Amino acid sequence: MTLLAAAPAMASASPAPPRHPNIVILLADDWGFSDVGSFGSEIATPNIDALAAAGMRFSNFHVAGSCSPTRAMLQSGVMNHRAGLGNMPETIPDAHRGKPGYDTVMNLRVVTIAQLLKAAGYRTYLTGKWHLGSDAKRLPGARGYDRAFSLADAGADNFEQRPIEGMYDTAAWTENGKPATLPKDYYSSRFVVQKMIDYIEADRASGKPFLASVNFLANHIPVQAPDSDIARYSAMYREGWTKLREARAKRAVALGIMPASTALVTMKTTPDWAKLDAEERAAAIRVMQAYGAMATAMDREVGRLVAHLKATGDYDNTIFVFLSDNGAEPTDPYNRLRNRLFLGMEYDTSTANIGRRGSFSAIGPGWASAASSPLSGYKFSATEGGLRAPLIIAWPGHSQVRAGAINGGLAHVTDILPTLLDLAGVAGQDGTWNGRPVERLAGRSLVPMLAGGVGSVHGDTPIGYELSGNAALFRGDYKLVRNLPPTGDGQWRLYDIKSDPGETKDLATAMPDRFAAMRADYAAFAKDNGVLEMPAGYTADEQINLYAWRQQGKKRAIQAGLVLGGILIGLAALVWAWRRRRRSKT
Repeated sequence: MTLLAAAPAMASASPAPPRHPNIVILLADDWGFSDVGSFGSEIATPNIDALAAAGMRFSNFHVAGSCSPTRAMLQSGVMNHRAGLGNMPETIPDAHRGKPGYDTVMNLRVVTIAQLLKAAGYRTYLTGKWHLGSDAKRLPGARGYDRAFSLADAGADNFEQRPIEGMYDTAAWTENGKPATLPKDYYSSRFVVQKMIDYIEADRASGKPFLASVNFLANHIPVQAPDSDIARYSAMYREGWTKLREARAKRAVALGIMPASTALVTMKTTPDWAKLDAEERAAAIRVMQAYGAMATAMDREVGRLVAHLKATGDYDNTIFVFLSDNGAEPTDPYNRLRNRLFLGMEYDTSTANIGRRGSFSAIGPGWASAASSPLSGYKFSATEGGLRAPLIIAWPGHSQVRAGAINGGLAHVTDILPTLLDLAGVAGQDGTWNGRPVERLAGRSLVPMLAGGVGSVHGDTPIGYELSGNAALFRGDYKLVRNLPPTGDGQWRLYDIKSDPGETKDLATAMPDRFAAMRADYAAFAKDNGVLEMPAGYTADEQINLYAWRQQGKKRAIQAGLVLGGILIGLAALVWAWRRRRRSKT
């Protein structure tokens, strides 16, 4: 009998509630702001929506523009540069490698939520994507997790133990610090939830509360989902990304997630749907169907975990946090001839196979604009579409979290750790840990907002941000922002993101004093965090392709060249032998 099947029997034992609440963190990968049903999506996410109904949705919550910096801030409550993630291994320029704050891994100067909760008597578990370091000192087991089945890379295949071809040699899965093998029936979302259930049940007899950090691969590239889930969306997405972006914006307003005055911009990277040919449209429709299916498959596993916790009597004393690590992924891996040739050799890239086992698919900038609706921009940028993510916090039946409420106050990913400590009644760290100095927490507890407080716990305090040269400074309802090419033009702009979350009206000229003051605030943040200026001509997309070339492309090109050279030498030898034979006969 499996642990899941045995769950109803356990419920009859009615274990006494632990002293502290359990904590479940559900981290989605590359979900856009409106990819959740309760935030405006047409995608079926009933189990995440149920958590929203039981808890609070945050409509003005901000993360980093890509995964590792967000994950470091979520784990530590410390700003990404101070945590060592001024940039990621895949996107850092050579000139920044090894500089302070640019470790490309979560450094040892921060204390994780797992370490803090473990010291308070918690069992601590992590499953899924880690991407914060792969050496013995930086894997989850060394950062406070009792048990962990984790992926050290940015992503991997969802159906088999296979890396993202061209980026990594192997899919770097480990369990408790040792190389691990995935099961034959592996599908990423199902696996990370089942492994978490197994961990929780393995130590149940301890009677301790648990921290369960579930880090999904969905919906990171490659977009892949079970056939039955893809079939569910077979009649959808035929009108294209612009229509979908408009429809989601309307639903977000109707739900109260966005103000009625929200205006939309059309990103210059969004292709014209009407100009696509029939084959291009068919492929585009199919990949968005697979994207919706991948999200629904993940949501189903969220529901399975929640059902398990209800059956074991844990649900009512569990705090749930759902969030995405950044905005929707706009990268088109087929935008270079070299990539198209390589991927065509490694995967079945036919339209009929999009989203299935053996495929390599991505939604690209068109659908990413819809996934980010009604915001502007996407992942990697400092636009709202890159930095504003869905957040749900629920503690069923507890008055400290208002059920079904929406909070529009500014919140930040560094706030999650102090919020959970506050709710759980666990002490944090004050700049020292185990007798050594550590980075202080940057975030603030959101408990006053969860209880229904009006406004943000940050008040008018500046909150800075920078990644790959794209930068922002939040202060009250205002946002100062700069995006480098190709997302922007490198100029600073000022927006009121409470009334204009779509960033359509630049207020820099109309509010020169505020603009100047916030420029000064950002300069202070950059100095305090050791932010470096980007080399001329840098783009994250170019850097990723350079990383892939160095890691895999160059090596495979040399191998292909040797094979081709061998073939040519062999053919030349055959021609020489044939000619010699002919001469000997004459």
